[in-house]
Amino acid sequence: MQTKSAARNIFYGGSVFFLVILIGLVVHSHLYIINESTDSTTLTASVERGKRIWEDNACINCHTLLGEGAYFAPELGDVCKRFGGADYGGAESIAAFIAAQPSGIEGRRQMPNFNLSEDELVDIANFLCWAGTIDTKGWPPRGSQE
Repeated sequence: MQTKSAARNIFYGGSVFFLVILIGLVVHSHLYIINESTDSTTLTASVERGKRIWEDNACINCHTLLGEGAYFAPELGDVCKRFGGADYGGAESIAAFIAAQPSGIEGRRQMPNFNLSEDELVDIANFLCWAGTIDTKGWPPRGSQE
Protein backbone atom coordinates (compact mmCIF):
# COMPACT_ATOMS: atom_id res chain seq x y z
CA MET A 1 0.00 0.00 0.00
CA GLN A 2 1.32 3.41 -0.95
CA THR A 3 1.57 6.22 1.48
CA LYS A 4 0.36 9.74 0.78
CA SER A 5 3.92 10.93 0.28
CA ALA A 6 4.64 8.13 -2.23
CA ALA A 7 1.49 9.03 -4.20
CA ARG A 8 2.50 12.71 -4.15
CA ASN A 9 6.01 11.86 -5.37
CA ILE A 10 4.61 9.76 -8.22
CA PHE A 11 2.28 12.63 -9.18
CA TYR A 12 5.01 15.28 -9.15
CA GLY A 13 7.58 13.00 -10.78
CA GLY A 14 5.16 12.03 -13.54
CA SER A 15 4.18 15.66 -14.11
CA VAL A 16 7.81 16.74 -14.43
CA PHE A 17 8.58 13.79 -16.73
CA PHE A 18 5.75 14.63 -19.15
CA LEU A 19 6.51 18.36 -18.96
CA VAL A 20 10.10 17.66 -20.06
CA ILE A 21 8.81 15.51 -22.94
CA LEU A 22 6.38 18.27 -23.98
CA ILE A 23 9.13 20.91 -23.95
CA GLY A 24 11.39 18.63 -25.99
CA LEU A 25 8.68 18.08 -28.61
CA VAL A 26 7.95 21.82 -28.85
CA VAL A 27 11.65 22.64 -29.32
CA HIS A 28 12.03 19.87 -31.91
CA SER A 29 8.98 21.12 -33.86
CA HIS A 30 10.20 24.71 -33.76
CA LEU A 31 13.67 23.77 -35.01
CA TYR A 32 12.15 21.61 -37.75
CA ILE A 33 9.97 24.49 -38.95
CA ILE A 34 12.85 26.98 -38.90
CA ASN A 35 15.57 24.76 -40.39
CA GLU A 36 13.91 22.20 -42.63
CA SER A 37 10.30 22.72 -43.64
CA THR A 38 10.41 26.44 -44.50
CA ASP A 39 12.07 27.46 -47.75
CA SER A 40 13.57 30.66 -46.35
CA THR A 41 15.98 31.12 -49.27
CA THR A 42 13.07 32.15 -51.51
CA LEU A 43 11.28 34.22 -48.87
CA THR A 44 11.22 37.69 -50.44
CA ALA A 45 9.62 41.02 -49.56
CA SER A 46 6.98 40.34 -52.21
CA VAL A 47 6.09 37.03 -50.54
CA GLU A 48 5.74 38.80 -47.18
CA ARG A 49 3.49 41.47 -48.72
CA GLY A 50 1.46 38.71 -50.35
CA LYS A 51 0.94 37.05 -46.99
CA ARG A 52 -0.32 40.34 -45.56
CA ILE A 53 -2.73 40.69 -48.51
CA TRP A 54 -3.87 37.10 -47.86
CA GLU A 55 -4.57 37.98 -44.22
CA ASP A 56 -6.08 41.43 -44.83
CA ASN A 57 -8.59 40.06 -47.35
CA ALA A 58 -9.40 37.05 -45.15
CA CYS A 59 -8.79 34.62 -48.02
CA ILE A 60 -8.65 31.83 -45.45
CA ASN A 61 -12.34 32.35 -44.74
CA CYS A 62 -13.07 30.61 -48.07
CA HIS A 63 -9.85 28.80 -49.06
CA THR A 64 -7.59 26.37 -47.26
CA LEU A 65 -3.84 26.77 -47.38
CA LEU A 66 -1.92 23.64 -46.42
CA GLY A 67 -5.03 22.29 -44.73
CA GLU A 68 -5.81 25.42 -42.68
CA GLY A 69 -8.91 27.46 -43.37
CA ALA A 70 -12.40 27.03 -44.72
CA TYR A 71 -13.48 24.47 -47.28
CA PHE A 72 -15.80 26.68 -49.34
CA ALA A 73 -13.21 27.25 -52.09
CA PRO A 74 -10.27 25.16 -53.34
CA GLU A 75 -7.12 24.31 -51.37
CA LEU A 76 -4.35 26.63 -52.53
CA GLY A 77 -1.23 24.89 -51.22
CA ASP A 78 -0.46 23.57 -54.69
CA VAL A 79 -2.18 26.24 -56.78
CA CYS A 80 1.09 27.41 -58.36
CA LYS A 81 1.82 23.88 -59.52
CA ARG A 82 -1.72 23.55 -60.90
CA PHE A 83 -1.24 26.80 -62.84
CA GLY A 84 1.97 25.61 -64.45
CA GLY A 85 4.59 26.01 -61.72
CA ALA A 86 6.67 28.99 -60.66
CA ASP A 87 9.12 28.51 -63.53
CA TYR A 88 6.41 28.24 -66.18
CA GLY A 89 4.24 31.27 -65.53
CA GLY A 90 2.26 29.94 -62.58
CA ALA A 91 2.46 33.20 -60.65
CA GLU A 92 1.38 35.26 -63.67
CA SER A 93 -1.52 32.89 -64.31
CA ILE A 94 -2.66 33.12 -60.69
CA ALA A 95 -2.53 36.93 -60.80
CA ALA A 96 -4.54 36.98 -64.03
CA PHE A 97 -7.07 34.53 -62.59
CA ILE A 98 -7.62 36.62 -59.45
CA ALA A 99 -7.93 39.83 -61.50
CA ALA A 100 -10.57 38.22 -63.74
CA GLN A 101 -12.91 37.36 -60.84
CA PRO A 102 -15.83 37.02 -60.61
CA SER A 103 -15.92 34.88 -63.72
CA GLY A 104 -19.69 35.10 -64.19
CA ILE A 105 -19.96 31.41 -65.09
CA GLU A 106 -23.46 30.20 -64.26
CA GLY A 107 -23.79 27.56 -61.56
CA ARG A 108 -20.32 28.06 -60.08
CA ARG A 109 -19.36 29.70 -56.85
CA GLN A 110 -17.86 33.09 -57.58
CA MET A 111 -14.76 34.59 -56.01
CA PRO A 112 -15.26 38.31 -55.31
CA ASN A 113 -13.07 40.91 -56.96
CA PHE A 114 -10.91 42.48 -54.26
CA ASN A 115 -9.77 45.34 -56.55
CA LEU A 116 -6.11 44.52 -55.98
CA SER A 117 -3.47 46.59 -57.75
CA GLU A 118 -1.09 44.97 -60.23
CA ASP A 119 1.65 44.91 -57.57
CA GLU A 120 -0.70 43.33 -55.03
CA LEU A 121 -1.71 40.66 -57.55
CA VAL A 122 1.96 39.83 -58.13
CA ASP A 123 2.60 39.74 -54.37
CA ILE A 124 -0.32 37.39 -53.59
CA ALA A 125 0.68 35.14 -56.50
CA ASN A 126 4.28 35.05 -55.28
CA PHE A 127 3.04 34.20 -51.78
CA LEU A 128 0.94 31.33 -53.08
CA CYS A 129 3.85 30.01 -55.18
CA TRP A 130 6.15 30.26 -52.15
CA ALA A 131 3.60 28.43 -49.97
CA GLY A 132 3.75 25.60 -52.47
CA THR A 133 7.45 25.11 -51.73
CA ILE A 134 6.85 24.32 -48.03
CA ASP A 135 7.65 20.69 -47.23
CA THR A 136 4.45 19.51 -45.57
CA LYS A 137 5.36 15.82 -45.63
CA GLY A 138 2.28 15.09 -47.73
CA TRP A 139 -0.17 17.24 -45.77
CA PRO A 140 -2.98 17.81 -46.51
CA PRO A 141 -3.71 14.32 -47.81
CA ARG A 142 -5.09 14.23 -51.31
CA GLY A 143 -7.89 11.97 -52.48
CA SER A 144 -7.53 9.27 -55.07
CA GLN A 145 -8.80 11.61 -57.83
CA GLU A 146 -5.26 12.74 -58.71
